[in-house]
Amino acid sequence: MINFEDTIAAISTAYGEGGIGIVRISGEKSLEILNKIFVCKGAIKNKYLTYGKIVDYRKGSTVDEVMAVYMKGPHTYTAEDVVEINCHGSMVSLNKTLELILASGARLAEPGEFTERAFFNGRLDLSQAEAVIDLIKAKTEKSFDVALSQLEGSVSSKVNEVLKLLLDIQVEIAVNIDYPDEDIEELTYNKLIGDTETAISMVKKILEGADAGRLIRDGLNVAIVGRPNVGKSSLLNCLLRENRAIVTDIPGTTRDTIEETVNIRNIPVNLIDTAGIRETEDEIERIGIEKSKDAFNKADYVIMVVDGSENLTDSDLELIDYINSKKSMIIINKADKESLIDFAHIKTISPNSDIVVAALINGTGLDEIEDIIESNVYGGKVSQGDSAMVNNVRHIDLLNRALASLNSALNAAKMGSALDFAECDIRDAYDFLGEITGNTVSDDVINEVFSRFCLGK
Repeated sequence: MINFEDTIAAISTAYGEGGIGIVRISGEKSLEILNKIFVCKGAIKNKYLTYGKIVDYRKGSTVDEVMAVYMKGPHTYTAEDVVEINCHGSMVSLNKTLELILASGARLAEPGEFTERAFFNGRLDLSQAEAVIDLIKAKTEKSFDVALSQLEGSVSSKVNEVLKLLLDIQVEIAVNIDYPDEDIEELTYNKLIGDTETAISMVKKILEGADAGRLIRDGLNVAIVGRPNVGKSSLLNCLLRENRAIVTDIPGTTRDTIEETVNIRNIPVNLIDTAGIRETEDEIERIGIEKSKDAFNKADYVIMVVDGSENLTDSDLELIDYINSKKSMIIINKADKESLIDFAHIKTISPNSDIVVAALINGTGLDEIEDIIESNVYGGKVSQGDSAMVNNVRHIDLLNRALASLNSALNAAKMGSALDFAECDIRDAYDFLGEITGNTVSDDVINEVFSRFCLGK
C-alpha cells in the first residue's frame, strides 16, 4: 500500500537528450527539500519560476543551472505542495538532481503515483485520471481531443447524472420498503418504470459512439488481403505516402505481414499488409499465409484487393466469401488497364462490402478509400467533431453491464415483482457506473489502472 504521507520525486520527462528535463517533487516536504538543494537570490515565491543552481550540499559542488518553481497545494496537479525543477536535458543532470532529492528526504515515486495522488486527493475522478494516460499516448489530433475532453469531465458529468437518478430511485424504493405504513408518497410502478427507462436512455446515449471512441483511441486494425501480385503492397505504400513495401511483378514477394500505423483523417489506422493467400509448396511463404489468416481474424476491417485486369479466380471467390463475415472493402485495382471485372457482379456476390475502383500504382481512388475508412469508424452515430465520447474499454464494459442490470430492473417493474428485485438491479447498475468515476471502485482496480502509467506522471 502506497504511503501518501511520503514526499515523492521522479523524472517527469522522457529519457534521452533534450533541451530541458524536469524533475518533479510532491508532498509536504517539497519546499523544504528545494530550499536544501537550490541556491538562488531572494526568497522562493509560490508559482514564480526562479533561476538558480542545484548544489550538492554534501560536497559543496554545483550540479546544474536550473529554473525551479514551487506551487503550494491544493491548487496543483496532485493537490499537494509541488516542486518542478527544469534542468538541462541531460540524463546525467537529471539523475544527479533526482539522487540529491532522494537523499534529502523524498522517495522515488511509483509509476502513476502523481496522478494517483490527484485522484485520492479529489482533484480528478478515476475516468479523468485514465484520460491522462490517453492524452500522453494519443496518436492523432482527434484522439488527443477526445482524451482532453474526458480529462475535462465530459464522461464523468454524464455518468454522474445517471448516478444521481439511480440514487434517487434507490432512496424511493428503500423508503417504500422500510416504511410502508408511514404517511409518505407511494412509489408507483409507473414511476419506477419511467425513471428506469430514463436511466436506460441516458446510458445508451453515453454509449453512442463508443465504437468510434475506442477506434480513435486504440486505432482501427485493417488487414489487407488478396492473391499475390494484385496490388496489396501498392495500397500500403499509397496510404503511407512512402515506399514501405516492395512492389514487383513476381508473385509471393511479401512473405510476412508488414505492419504500419498511419493517420487517416485523424484516425490512427494499424495497417497489416499480408502475404498473398494461395496454395504454395514454399514453406516460408506458407507460414506467411498462415499469419495472413490470423491477421484477418483479428482485424476490425478488411480490405481485399483484386486485379481488375484479370477475371476473378477461384481463389478470389473463396476470399470474397471469406470476407463477407467481416466489415470490408473490395478494391478493384489496375483501373489503368482494360477491366475484365464487372463492378455490379462484385456488388452482387459481396453486397455488404464497400466497392472501390482504383489504380493504386498512381494513387487513383485513394481519396474514396480514405472516405470509406473514415465513415466506417464513425458509423453515422457521432459527428467527426464530437470529442465527448467514451473511448475506454473498461468504461464501455461497465456501461454495458449497468445497462443489463437496468433492463433487468425494468422487466421486474413491468411484471409487478416485489420492489426488492428492482432494488438489487438498480444498486448493481449504480455500482457499475460508480466504478467508472471511482465512487464504488475496489483497490485492485485502482492499482491496475495506475500500474499502466509511466514513472513521473
